[in-house]
Amino acid sequence: MKPIFRHVIPAAVLLCAASAIGHDPEPLVKVQVLAKSTESWDGTDLPDFSDAQTEVTMLKITIAPKSTMDMHKHPVINAGYMLSGALTVHSENGRILKIKEGDAIVEMVDRWHYGVNESDRPATILVTYFGPFGSKLSIKKPATTAERNQ
Repeated sequence: MKPIFRHVIPAAVLLCAASAIGHDPEPLVKVQVLAKSTESWDGTDLPDFSDAQTEVTMLKITIAPKSTMDMHKHPVINAGYMLSGALTVHSENGRILKIKEGDAIVEMVDRWHYGVNESDRPATILVTYFGPFGSKLSIKKPATTAERNQ
C-alpha cells in the first residue's frame, strides 16, 4: 500500500462513521445557489423541456468595453453568471436589468433583447444553455427596412 493511502482510507472511514452517527464533519465542499427559478428575469415562465435528447452547452462570453450587442433571442433555456464587469440588458418591451460581477441571471427565452457594456473594461459572463440536441443557442433579429437603409 502506498503511503498516501494509509492516511486517506482512515480519513474516509472516519467521515463515513461521523456521518452515520449524526455528526457531520466540517464541509469540504461549499455550495452556494446562485439562481433557481421557473421564470426568466422578466417574470416570464420558462418553457417545458421537449421529449428530445437534451444538450447542455456552456460558453464563456466576453463583451468589449463601450459596446452594444445585436438584438437577439435565445430559443432554449439558459442561465448565466457574471464573472467580471457589468452589463445592462434591455428587452424589446422596455424592461431593463443591470447585472454586475457575481450576479446570476436566468435569461429570457424567445424574447428579443440586447446587452450593453457601458464600462471601460470587458464584461465576461459564463452562460449555460439547456435545450434539445442541435438547437441554436441565439438568433439575431433581422434588421428592419429602415435599419438596412441607414
